[in-house]
Amino acid sequence: MLFGKIEYLNLLPFHVFMKRFTRNSSAKMTMEYRKNVPAKINKKFLSRSVDAAFISSISAKNKKHVNLGIIAQKSVKSVLVIPSKNEIKDKESASSNLLADVLEIYGKVLIGDKALRYALSHKNYTDLAQVWFERYKLPFVFALLCYHKDKKLYTKIEKEFLKRKVKIPQYLLKKASTKTKIAPKEILSYLELISYELDAKARLGLAKFYKEASKVNKKS
Repeated sequence: MLFGKIEYLNLLPFHVFMKRFTRNSSAKMTMEYRKNVPAKINKKFLSRSVDAAFISSISAKNKKHVNLGIIAQKSVKSVLVIPSKNEIKDKESASSNLLADVLEIYGKVLIGDKALRYALSHKNYTDLAQVWFERYKLPFVFALLCYHKDKKLYTKIEKEFLKRKVKIPQYLLKKASTKTKIAPKEILSYLELISYELDAKARLGLAKFYKEASKVNKKS
């Protein structure tokens, strides 16, 4: 299986789970990763260079997916707009750039671990997920786990992942901290802001985003 791997902290619990799942699976699955930022993983998935991946929600529209996503219930601290004289999009992003347009918040879009580092040391930023919640009282779905085939397998992954709380080993937490320059306790606090189940309320949030995004696209 070729899996498009986004190495942001928000997917650390999922990757810990998948390492155990592939090792303990009755099929003794072998998984190869293609690592990159969200925008490039989107392209790899759409070109079928990978079999499955967490795809930015705007690119995942009408694609096969399970009920797993990267979801912010309120604030998220890793999808920001920071002050800038010019409007600057984040080249690593897809949904977040469009979300800024939907919310009509302009400046420099910053996503991922670099955004979290910024939020931990600055106060002059706008958390897009928080603004989305304040405006619509709905979660924001940043990405969905999409696949091209093997629905049964990904449905099993969904069920197994959601039924247990993944504990991140200390050595992996320290490794992630060293790589991102974010303290372990801050990583754990951040992960409390992330949800993964695409439940009924998250689906409403996703549908609302698609509706508002279509309005923006018509204007442009």
